[in-house]
Amino acid sequence: MKGSTRNKLVRLVQSLQAGGRGRAGVVRRSIVEKEKVVDEVKKLLTTYRVLGVVSLEGVSARELAEIKKSLSEHGVVRVLKNTIVTRALRELGVPSLDEFLKYLTGPNLFIFTNLNAFALASLVDKVVVLRYVKPGEKAPADIYVPEGPTGIPPGPMMSVFGKLKIRTMVREGVIWIAKESKVASAGDVVSPELASLLRKLEIKAFPVKLSVKAVLDGGIVIPAEKLRLDIDSFRKDLLAAVQASRTLAVEAVLPLPEVINEVIARAYVRAVNLACEAGYLTPESSRLVLMRAFARAQSLAIALMMKKPELNLPIVSQPAATTQLVQQPKQPEESGKPSEEAEEEKEVSEEEIAEGISSLFG
Repeated sequence: MKGSTRNKLVRLVQSLQAGGRGRAGVVRRSIVEKEKVVDEVKKLLTTYRVLGVVSLEGVSARELAEIKKSLSEHGVVRVLKNTIVTRALRELGVPSLDEFLKYLTGPNLFIFTNLNAFALASLVDKVVVLRYVKPGEKAPADIYVPEGPTGIPPGPMMSVFGKLKIRTMVREGVIWIAKESKVASAGDVVSPELASLLRKLEIKAFPVKLSVKAVLDGGIVIPAEKLRLDIDSFRKDLLAAVQASRTLAVEAVLPLPEVINEVIARAYVRAVNLACEAGYLTPESSRLVLMRAFARAQSLAIALMMKKPELNLPIVSQPAATTQLVQQPKQPEESGKPSEEAEEEKEVSEEEIAEGISSLFG
């Protein structure tokens, strides 16, 4: 072998050896960096009780920056590789790991927080970032262009405004929109011309919403479908439960501050009704007992009169007439009107009768 050839081979071997050492150094650095990230994730998992996984499918870098900014005040928000998080969870021996790992697919945003799982899901649902509508997409809602200057100089763009049926005029050297105009209805396919115009007008009409895939809360995996709460339905159920518990407490005669007044009132009414049924005379029941006896006597008289009309028994069908039987007011000789004293007695008696009947049957 010639000397020049030998020298070339030696240099080639040396360069390969040097390159191998360089690559080994790069590999070692990447391993160290990976270990460092795993340790950071382990520290976050021990610091915060809840870990939320949010899908980043279709989310751009700009939108992601806005999303992270809005969520960062509630915890630590990181974009991490699924393998890094998986390794950290395994090293910590987190329970229910296998169930949680099935949600670690695709690009994900990880939220470390001390909020409860349902509060976190509600918070993420409220995060909305607007972006420009792309050609061929369906309008998520009605899209309007506002009245005023567009900053676009007159020229070929005038035909685009005309095609989209937007009334315009030229003022101060730019195109002005004469009146707020609706350029798309919800569900309409956005044309390339409209998408381009909306971008020129800096109108972002497409909402980007996040979707929570699952939450790991204290070793318990809660999937997305169980994180959505119907607040109105929950409120109705809660009110119904409160009312049912209140009714139960009253029926069970529990001496609780919330129901004690109702318990006492209910016991009083039942005691008075029992005294009336038993014919037991007390200051509270005497009037009602007498009224009840009078009513039964009237019912008996009516039944007898239906069978024996010739008995000609006095029957009073109205409470006012009952009062007249108890105390018949005297008619004055010189006037056809009852005296004021008699009228007052009648009115008082009627009110007392009505009150007694209400207490008896209510």
